[in-house]
Amino acid sequence: MKAGISVEVNGSAKSAAVEPRTLLVHFLRDDLGLTGTHVGCDTTNCGSCAVLLDGRPVKSCTVLAVQANGKKVTTIEGIGTPERLHPIQFAFWKKHGLQCGFCTPGMIISAYALLKKNANPDDAEIRRALSGNLCRCTGYSKIVESVKYAAKLQKKGKVEFSVGPRRHKKAESGEYSGESW
Repeated sequence: MKAGISVEVNGSAKSAAVEPRTLLVHFLRDDLGLTGTHVGCDTTNCGSCAVLLDGRPVKSCTVLAVQANGKKVTTIEGIGTPERLHPIQFAFWKKHGLQCGFCTPGMIISAYALLKKNANPDDAEIRRALSGNLCRCTGYSKIVESVKYAAKLQKKGKVEFSVGPRRHKKAESGEYSGESW
């Protein structure tokens, strides 16, 4: 028997009938097509599936979709877009905080939650906030550097729209080039 749920996902109301055992990560990916949330281990170890549930980072492979009923979920797709990157996304690109990119959505979600609570975290606070996210590529130093750079960008109100060939140079030169986050 399926259960009806209503969830706000990235600012949009979504309703569905799901099997009670459906994990939130599978609801997001399979039912809603939000494939930015990655399935890494299915055992709560890697953090690639991290999303915000009512503003708190959670591993969506440990949350049932029915537990999200009546709540707000923010996925990586709700943080920014290729055309309009969030400062955290831009910082990860600019400071090489990603390599293969598989862990990156979870890292960005965790960093986003941290910077909402603490606009100027030190290295230890960043490492603690990201401790539930595993990266097998970078060694974490570039990830920590990326989060620190994102904090600096957010503090100054800097925004970069995209990282493609037509990107705005003003954000890097210190001039304002978009809305403040």
